[in-house]
Amino acid sequence: MSAVSRRKFVTGASAVAAAAAGLGLGAGRAAALDQQLALTARRAVSVGGTTLEQAAAGTGTGYQRLQAGPGWPLVVRTELAAASAGRDDRRTGLASFVQFTDLHLADTESPVRFEYLARYNGSAYRPQELLTVRGASALVERVNAVANGPYTGLPFSMVMATGDNTDNHEQIELDWYLSVMSGGRITPSTGDVTRYEGVQDSGNAGYWNPELAFQDDYKAKGFPQIPGFLAASARPFQAPGLDTPWYTTVGNHDDSISGTLPDLGFQRSLYTGDRKIEGLDDADAAKLADKLKTDPVGAAWQFMLLMANSGLVRKVTPDARRAPFSPTEFAKAHLDPAYTGPGPFGHGFTSDSAASGKLYYTAQIAPGVLGISLDTTNRAGWADGSIGTEQLNWLESVLRSNSSRYYDKNGNLVRGGTADQLIVIFSHHTSTSMGNTLPDPYHLFDGRHTGAELVALLQRYPNVVAWVNGHTHRNQITPHGHAVPERAFWEINTASHIDFPQHARVIEVADNGDGTISLFTTLIESNAGYTTDFGDTSDAGLAALYRELSFNDPNGRPVQLMGGAGDHNTELLLTRPGR
Repeated sequence: MSAVSRRKFVTGASAVAAAAAGLGLGAGRAAALDQQLALTARRAVSVGGTTLEQAAAGTGTGYQRLQAGPGWPLVVRTELAAASAGRDDRRTGLASFVQFTDLHLADTESPVRFEYLARYNGSAYRPQELLTVRGASALVERVNAVANGPYTGLPFSMVMATGDNTDNHEQIELDWYLSVMSGGRITPSTGDVTRYEGVQDSGNAGYWNPELAFQDDYKAKGFPQIPGFLAASARPFQAPGLDTPWYTTVGNHDDSISGTLPDLGFQRSLYTGDRKIEGLDDADAAKLADKLKTDPVGAAWQFMLLMANSGLVRKVTPDARRAPFSPTEFAKAHLDPAYTGPGPFGHGFTSDSAASGKLYYTAQIAPGVLGISLDTTNRAGWADGSIGTEQLNWLESVLRSNSSRYYDKNGNLVRGGTADQLIVIFSHHTSTSMGNTLPDPYHLFDGRHTGAELVALLQRYPNVVAWVNGHTHRNQITPHGHAVPERAFWEINTASHIDFPQHARVIEVADNGDGTISLFTTLIESNAGYTTDFGDTSDAGLAALYRELSFNDPNGRPVQLMGGAGDHNTELLLTRPGR
């Protein structure tokens, strides 16, 4: 979709209001939205291709078909600094980049999955998960089409994927991720690629069986029967890849089985073997689900026993490409020249990363704006994270060397390095999901630190303006304030691209010329159409279906994950750090 100018958007605002009324907002609310969107458009350079212009909306009841709904206006948030008049005319763009997060590119035919636990944990199985790779490629197409920040007009300097890029840290999933980002031919299937070998043709009523006529639990809720869906989902396609340089942050699903069980090293044969559990009796399922929450090591052992003894096991075609990857292998894969794409070589990782397994680094987002990518996974298991002492010390050294002034632990102002850059932190986990301080089994003497400790450190460095993360699959923007205004920053958490609303986020940094900085956070959707045709299994048709299935997933939480208006398209005000 081409960019839409301010003038074109404003002259079409009445059509937006009509659409809003058609979605049941009522004439009064539609007119108010019309005015908000018109004001939003006047402040932007362009709004085309973003949720400032339009956003997916459900229609009807039961299984809901999607359509293009009205856009979401800009919300100005002033909790950390006041907004002065005339700043649009004084604004100087400093940086413009994009955040992807929680793509969860999934090998749905893998033996090492827990679909049968969906009644305890909805993320164990999703009806749309066969289409993750195509959906992610459609998101890449959207970024390529938009290309520039809607408020600064600056071209995107980078895309940062903030973790859970793969679903089950398999080498084939990593290959798909790297190919989606850099471009290439992808066959989104494993084992025998001529036939589907997962749970969605099992005849088990607990899964959506799209090609079977019998009434499974999903069809009872209105999900369609789609002949040819399974073969179409596995069909090879050409991923265009990003036009923009891209970087990777690691997440817990890039590190452990189902993002939860520690990789004990001897489960490789389970990944690459020929046994896949399709169902469990209630007692075994409840026991495993409980252990996943309380004892990840014990859960790993129980899972191996179930693989050996469960009666509900399907024989699948073994595939060596399903083998799990280690942190060093994760970094090394990014160094493969076949995946360089638009660059940079290694996408943040270096030969030192590949040798050490230390998956944290710095990246220059723009002149004067530095990005720091952290590794907040804990290889001891569990989904939540923390940060090791060695990495925390490294982070502080980077902050100190890029700040001419900072505060010590007692709140005293200290003169620091000669460099002075605005700093954006990237991680997978959020400040509230970093309470997992189990000792890292690979670095037993390296302490672990919580999100609260990381917040306290970041607040000592005025140059930190944002912490950008994922993990929760939810849009949520949180101010971290302090009695000293320049010690405040914004935490920007963005929804996943596997669960609805399937968002990514454009983030722009601008100097308002009045002692404040604005961070613009604009949500974007994939390039897929809003409406679906159940007879259309083309690449475009499948990408559209990916979004609609996610909206209707019975275990999804679209209202909660969507966030509020203040978590969508925002202008976040901050005091400009002093010098």
